[in-house]
Amino acid sequence: MKQLLASLTAAALLAMPTMASAKPVLTIYTYESFTSEWGPGPQIETAFEATCDCDLNFVSLDSSIGILGRVQLEGASSQADIVLGLDTNLTAIARDTGLFQPHGVTAQSDNLPIAYDNDMFMPFDWGYFAFVYDKTRMATPPASLQALVEADDDLRIVIQDPRTATPGLGFLLWMKSVYGDDAADAWRALNPKIVTVTKGWWDAYSLFLEGEADMVMSYSTSPAYHQIAEGVDQYAAASFSEGHYMQIEVAAMLKNAPQPELAKKFMAFIQGPEFQGIIPTTNWMYPTQASAIPDGFDGLITPENAYLFSGEDVKNNKQAWVDEWLSAATN
Repeated sequence: MKQLLASLTAAALLAMPTMASAKPVLTIYTYESFTSEWGPGPQIETAFEATCDCDLNFVSLDSSIGILGRVQLEGASSQADIVLGLDTNLTAIARDTGLFQPHGVTAQSDNLPIAYDNDMFMPFDWGYFAFVYDKTRMATPPASLQALVEADDDLRIVIQDPRTATPGLGFLLWMKSVYGDDAADAWRALNPKIVTVTKGWWDAYSLFLEGEADMVMSYSTSPAYHQIAEGVDQYAAASFSEGHYMQIEVAAMLKNAPQPELAKKFMAFIQGPEFQGIIPTTNWMYPTQASAIPDGFDGLITPENAYLFSGEDVKNNKQAWVDEWLSAATN
């Protein structure tokens, strides 16, 4: 018995240095493309871990809508310290959950086209939703959203579901911004041209790249990926005369974050040159700081008019607008 106790004591003593030296883990919920090998996640993880003496653990979810749904499901017991990848369309809904706390960091966002100052949601990149097309297959794309809606029914487009995909919600809000009370009629006119409605962005974009559609709902910055990463100049975003709907992506701290000090440090890191410099050519969005804009982004379309509903407007009307779309899609 004494030998057993001695052995257990020795084992415990041997384990103590390992336990004491274990690094704290900062857990961040984000979307899958952010953490992919070609996304910004791996570089950001390396850069932040070099400053924090910690382990950064990204948890991949399918979309910003999926991120919010996950923390709502987990509630106060969530192990997440930060959510990264919500957008301003979801901030009012997120705030009302009571699961988030002020980040305490002053945002340095000199490259945002609008003023955005929020004590709870930190902007980290932004862009415009747009329909992308292949110039080798389409010489003259629609020049307006109205032209797209009223085009011949042999035009083939792919969009995403607004209930599950951020670009899908963006397009829903874009249609509502332009058409208002006439949105249902516009959806009915557009329906014959929709090849399919996908769950996520990549499902739709891959169908487009495979030639299954003439245009795909995506971002005005998507062509920069093909130009910079692939050296291919055949893809472009159609510029619509009415204007384009904007997306601003944000990060937020959980109220019950297991590592609150590390979470605050990461929120400040978002504003730094390393994070901002990684974003444009990995997440393929505009950085919030002008100094981080890379060569190759200067040839992208620049909408003269931008739409953006407030988070409160989206919270109060999202379900009704989704129901309107669903009703139009089946009639």
